[in-house]
Amino acid sequence: MTLLLAGGGGLLSFNPGFAIWILISMIVFILVMMKYAVPPIMTALVARESNIKDSLESAEKALARAEEISKDNEKALREAEVKAQEIRKEALEQAELLRTERISKAKDEATQIIEQAKASIEQEKKQALMELRAEVAQLAVKSASIIIDENLDNAKNNKLVDSFIGDLSKN
Repeated sequence: MTLLLAGGGGLLSFNPGFAIWILISMIVFILVMMKYAVPPIMTALVARESNIKDSLESAEKALARAEEISKDNEKALREAEVKAQEIRKEALEQAELLRTERISKAKDEATQIIEQAKASIEQEKKQALMELRAEVAQLAVKSASIIIDENLDNAKNNKLVDSFIGDLSKN
């Protein structure tokens, strides 16, 4: 303990000259730092702060733009769905119209075919009746000539049979 009090350079000893040099060195160090080191550091910090602010603003703008694009995409999707529904509806209407037209056309064609068939049947019926009349006339003439046993001329016979068949068809 005597060593400490006697100024033998102990740990707790105080030397005022040394303290003044430390104080002067510290002040010189702070002044040098203030003059040469602090301004570039402050400039770098301000630039860093500005960069961070710009980055945050850019990120916010990008986020806002992304939200806007997302809304636009949703709107476009809804519009596309509505348009697709309209196209489907229009296609169904056109298909129904086409089906109706084809059915109508088929009915018209069927009606024409039936009318043609009726006309053809009527014509064939008339032709068959005429052929039947001719055969009946020939048979009647032959029967009459056999029955009468007298041969009239063919023109008179045909005229007689035609009038007879005409009377039959009227009755």
